[in-house]
Amino acid sequence: MKKNNFSKVAVAAMSVLLVLAMAVAAYASADAHGGGGIPEAKLWDLLYRTLNFIALAAILVHFLKKPIVNGLNSRRESIREQLETLESRKAEAEQMYKEAEAKLAKLDQEVNVIIAEAVSQGESEKVRIIEDAERAAGDIKRQAEMAVAYELAGAKRNLKAEVAEQAVLLAEELIKKNLQQADQDRMVADYLDKVGGLQ
Repeated sequence: MKKNNFSKVAVAAMSVLLVLAMAVAAYASADAHGGGGIPEAKLWDLLYRTLNFIALAAILVHFLKKPIVNGLNSRRESIREQLETLESRKAEAEQMYKEAEAKLAKLDQEVNVIIAEAVSQGESEKVRIIEDAERAAGDIKRQAEMAVAYELAGAKRNLKAEVAEQAVLLAEELIKKNLQQADQDRMVADYLDKVGGLQ
C-alpha cells in the first residue's frame, strides 16, 4: 500500500514535469519563430528551478514520508484510544447514572418503609403509654380507695371511741346526778350477792 502511494506521487510528479517541459518547448518554439516572448535562458532557468523543486519535494517525501506517516498513524491511534476511553467512560457514567437512579428509587421506597415503621412504632408506643397510664391510674385509684377506706375505718374507730367516751362521761354525769346514796348501797349489795353466788 505504501509503495502504491509512492508510485502515485511519482507518476503525478512526472506528469507535472512532462507538462512543464512541453509548455517550455512550445513557448521556446514560438519564440524561435519571432514571437517576442520570454527569452530562452529564462525558460531554461524556470525549467531547472521546477526540476530542483520537484527533486526537493521527492527527496522530502522519500525521507519524511515515514516519520510523517508514523506521526499521523500515532495521532490516529491516540485519537482512537481517546475515543475508546471516552466511550468506556461514557458507558461507566451511564451505568453509574442508572445505579444512582435505582438507588434513588430504592431510597424513596426505604423512606416510605421507614415512615411506615415510625408510624407503626408511634402507634404501638401510644397504645403502650395509654395502657401504662390506665394501669397507673388504676393503681392510684386503688391506693386512693385503700387510703379512703383506711381513713374511714380510722375515723369510725375514733368516732366509736369518742362516742363511747362521751357515753361514759354522760352516763357518769347522769349517774352522779340521779344516783343517791341508797341506790349506790343497793347496787353494791346486789353486786356482792352476785359475786358471792358464783363462789
